[in-house]
Amino acid sequence: MIYPSIDKLLEKVDSKYTLVSIASKRARQMREHEGLLIARPVSSKYVGRSLEEFHAGEIQFERLK
Repeated sequence: MIYPSIDKLLEKVDSKYTLVSIASKRARQMREHEGLLIARPVSSKYVGRSLEEFHAGEIQFERLK
């Protein structure tokens, strides 16, 4: 079982593409130099951790038009 579920994550964004963009950008930041924004991540991988941070509300994004 994937945590957090894709359905829960898609409630916070408008598309899967947006979700992938947010997760990949944050995962790259974590890999390069930044620490975690949540205390106890379930996932051991950067992308999973970034999705957990997004689900917890620790990552904000702004849609540019």
